[in-house]
Amino acid sequence: MKMIGREEVARRLTYERCIPIVREAMIAFSRGETQQLLRSILPLGDGRMFGVMPGVMPGAMAGHGVFGAKLISVFPPRPGAESAYRSHQGVVILFDAATGAPICVADAGEITAIRTAAASAVATDALARPEAARLALFGTGEQAATHARAITWVRRIERIVVWGRRPERARALAAALAAELGIPAAAVVRGEEAARHAEILCTVTAAREPVLLGRWVQPGTHVNLVGSGCAGPVEADEDLVARSRFIVDSREGVRAQGAEFLRAKAAGRVGDEHIAAEIGEVLAGTAPGRRAADEVTVYKSLGHIVQDLASAWALCRDEP
Repeated sequence: MKMIGREEVARRLTYERCIPIVREAMIAFSRGETQQLLRSILPLGDGRMFGVMPGVMPGAMAGHGVFGAKLISVFPPRPGAESAYRSHQGVVILFDAATGAPICVADAGEITAIRTAAASAVATDALARPEAARLALFGTGEQAATHARAITWVRRIERIVVWGRRPERARALAAALAAELGIPAAAVVRGEEAARHAEILCTVTAAREPVLLGRWVQPGTHVNLVGSGCAGPVEADEDLVARSRFIVDSREGVRAQGAEFLRAKAAGRVGDEHIAAEIGEVLAGTAPGRRAADEVTVYKSLGHIVQDLASAWALCRDEP
């Protein structure tokens, strides 16, 4: 059995490599070539949870390829201990579809960090205006940094603005991104300021209530809603959901666990038909993505097991 640790995942699962992997995985998912259950989430109190995500990849029913699961804990860092451990920790386990034998265990925290940002990059490439060059990040944690790195692979970003509830962390992240990416980056005090100057916007927070309001978002903007992965906590208000062309990673998943969509639906602002398409359908050309330059597009990302399995399988079948 192969063991692929965090450092090896970080070294080998580059954005250049992961973005095409995620793209093909989501096309396969929307074509019905994969099998999966909705994630099971066990709350552990104080915002902590344990999640189980099983899935079967294309060809596995015929004895080819792999099936497996991700087992992951989500423990928000305690104030003052942000660098002591990662919020997402766990393993991705792969089984050989021909023999049923476990063949690989890979670090799920690192895979999750990379593939989540890669999925947003895939959606951004499909939905953002080709000339979009101003990126706003809502959030200052690991996913804010990974999203900045991934989005630069699909758009020529000319400026980054960062908003966070702790201004000192926003300033530190902006400085770090500017130094790493060679792109002008600055922190802003108000979320409205970040949104009004954005052409691509990523929310990667742990907010319980909306930090992004629809009235702030300018025509033609593309938004990736990423931070809320379960029913309950929301990052954006009902106005943004209602005014947008709303595209998701999984219809079934978002109807059950997509917090922003569920809140807008409960408020009577949208119905199930408001989900315009899955991103895999847009990528395959079976559903339209952006229809006009001034349209606001939203990609609701819950994260999907096929992204984890495809990423781990690519690492497992290749030599380091």
